[in-house]
Amino acid sequence: MAGNSFGKAFRITTWGESHGRAIGAVVDGCPPGLPLNEQMIQQDLDRRRPGQSELTTARKESDRVEILSGVFEGRTSGTPVCLLILNQGQQSHRYDHLRDVFRPGHAEATYYQKYGIYDHRGGGRASARETAARVAAGAIAKRIIGERGIEVIGYTRRVGAIEAETFDLQAIEGNAVRCPDPFRAQEMAELIQQVRDAGDSIGGLVEVIARGVPAGLGEPVYDKMDADLAKALMSINAIKGVEIGTGFDVAGKRGSENNDPWVFENGRLRTRTNHAGGIVGGITTGEELVVRIAVKPPSTIGIPQKTVDRTGRTVIVTPGDADAKRRHDPCICPRVVPVAEAMVAIVLADHFLRQRGLRGDAFQTEKAS
Repeated sequence: MAGNSFGKAFRITTWGESHGRAIGAVVDGCPPGLPLNEQMIQQDLDRRRPGQSELTTARKESDRVEILSGVFEGRTSGTPVCLLILNQGQQSHRYDHLRDVFRPGHAEATYYQKYGIYDHRGGGRASARETAARVAAGAIAKRIIGERGIEVIGYTRRVGAIEAETFDLQAIEGNAVRCPDPFRAQEMAELIQQVRDAGDSIGGLVEVIARGVPAGLGEPVYDKMDADLAKALMSINAIKGVEIGTGFDVAGKRGSENNDPWVFENGRLRTRTNHAGGIVGGITTGEELVVRIAVKPPSTIGIPQKTVDRTGRTVIVTPGDADAKRRHDPCICPRVVPVAEAMVAIVLADHFLRQRGLRGDAFQTEKAS
């Protein structure tokens, strides 16, 4: 297996490279009869595309999606949905000086060690450009779970040491960093600009919540909901860690602090607290699903860095101003948000369809006898 596909009942395969003619995705397992058109997908792609603000890359890409198959008269037909996004803003000549160079933090060296060949133009298949295809596929997943009342919301929780303290979800799309705290959002934007002016980059934390997730989604033992979420999110470029619920803070807690007591409320089994982030034993509890991901600083910076080329010769990478400061994001958290939402939605759609195959009604709830 080449590792370009994800999911079982709802399965996506992405293809294409950063500087190739196009990128895209094939979505298999989408139920028939789902209303779908290009504009429904475009809404999410517009949130990921480059050039949204002065804090993002200046690469010009409209990211217009075209549905090639799987939709008839505005509804899915049950056959594979093929999505195409043409590349328009690639400027391959900017990478000529890097043809034989292994850039620090980039994947050229590992791709070369694995395949014996690599595409030096913007990272090729390892480029974050690939995530546009995920967002397109995720938009379909969102429609599947959205019809069942599930909503997936992502936002930037932290940039550097600046962390959101208030959470107004209505404020997320109202600022360039997609932070739910407008005051901290301004501080984050200022920090990112300072970092960019210094020729450097910075990381952060993106959080995704899913509301309306029913209890019972997730498969023991290796396809646990949290295991699949971790794999899906770790597959995104630049993600170096995943937390669910309380996450790594559980290492400093006692069981009496961390356990979520079970209660019956209005005939529904639920937990009084949600330290588990909506998942226990790999299966959803029906509480809000909470996931956080650590986003590393982008690897392309304007500061000279020592590395080696294919011959083993030591070289200094010195990207030009246009290359490092304008065509690359100094912080990718704002553009990671729709990608993370897409991957969470894909996992939820996959497990919803698997649960429906197991019990018929994935949203059936059992009352205490």
